[in-house]
Amino acid sequence: MFNNLSEKLDKALHTLKGHGKITEVNVAETLKEVRRALLDADVNYKIAKDFTKKVQSKAMGQNVLTTLNPGQLMVKLVKDELTELMGSETVGVNLGGSPTVILMAGLQGSGKTTFSGKLANYLKNKKTKQVLLVGCDVYRPAAINQLRIVGEQIGVEVYAEEGNKNPVEISQNAIKYAKSNGKNVVIIDTAGRLAVDEEMMTEISNIHKAVNPQETLFVVDSMTGQDAVNTAKAFNDVLNFDGVVLTKLDGDTRGGAALSIKSVVDKPIKFIGTGEKMDAVDVFHPDRMADRILGMGDVISLVERAQDQYDEEEARKLQKKIAKNQFGFDDFLKQIHQIKKMGSMKDLIGMIPGVGKAMKDIDVDDDAFKGIEAIIYSMTPSERSTPSIIDASRKKRIAKGSGTSVQEVNQLMKQFTQMSKMMKMMQGGGGKKMMQMMKGMQ
Repeated sequence: MFNNLSEKLDKALHTLKGHGKITEVNVAETLKEVRRALLDADVNYKIAKDFTKKVQSKAMGQNVLTTLNPGQLMVKLVKDELTELMGSETVGVNLGGSPTVILMAGLQGSGKTTFSGKLANYLKNKKTKQVLLVGCDVYRPAAINQLRIVGEQIGVEVYAEEGNKNPVEISQNAIKYAKSNGKNVVIIDTAGRLAVDEEMMTEISNIHKAVNPQETLFVVDSMTGQDAVNTAKAFNDVLNFDGVVLTKLDGDTRGGAALSIKSVVDKPIKFIGTGEKMDAVDVFHPDRMADRILGMGDVISLVERAQDQYDEEEARKLQKKIAKNQFGFDDFLKQIHQIKKMGSMKDLIGMIPGVGKAMKDIDVDDDAFKGIEAIIYSMTPSERSTPSIIDASRKKRIAKGSGTSVQEVNQLMKQFTQMSKMMKMMQGGGGKKMMQMMKGMQ
């Protein structure tokens, strides 16, 4: 996420991180490189220029040249300005109304239908809402089928009217259906086009007037850079939408849309799509995103994702097993599955301060646990519950069954033993220091 921008900003600010004498000249030179990094990321020229002018003005106003840590102060000023550029504060989705009506708009291929499903899943799981998805794309043959598949994946009902080519009528009927069937959120997936046109704008405007939504979200493919910003402006002139959704932020995005869109349309980014899975969606936090762009990680989001997968009853059972030295490979497997549910490995690593930058050139495979899982699944139930019985002959059998080597089985056994010892130590109070460290990182 924003890897190229992060790398270029890091290089630009490197001179002022305690390397060499700090002068007004190299502050100006550094900010020139910052502006160049923003332009390379496809940020609007005027926005990039204003950005660096503001940072320079604040730097000189705070006597950056005479501070003990001028480099750190400059990083803080850049971070604050990035946060301001992306909207300053987190803005949630409006869930007023009975039912809440959310209208989705955007060009074809922006990920609108998929995101409608992700949002439905998010509201169902995080806000305990009864959601109805509505298929109003009456032009693209596969659109309603796609929405039905998405609805089936997440366990959310989809409303559609076969043969009806009037999206205004469909959306109105869907709201009546929701009221009579106990649905308190209606998400309307509208038709997209390959480009902005008058017919499309008239249709989405008519739906908007007919259903009077509490929330209108414009979905943008973040990989399209300034084109996304220009399209958002065209839509906002007609719809006056409430917020922006940036999809495909896990791809090779340069970041221009995320950094420019708030300044151009004066509407907050509310959600970001971070992967293909239905739970790969995050509320957008400008301050956390600024941290990530500058390689500072995002510990708060990492902790939140971990908490989402936290089960108190399971945790109590695990504590008892650890206390009695009964922690086995089945328990280890459960921990792996919980980590996998938190998102892509590369995304999780990017949230750890310093680690994402150190591993930027390393390709982190989401299937990294496959070998470990294969080894564990090749064990018998008694071997999983009592790892101490695994001797040399058993290791050979496990290696053969999992398609791995005895060395790899030995390595896993060693890692498992170390992890068991660490968990035992944390049970005894050693975890307090770790928790304090985590709080300090926030």
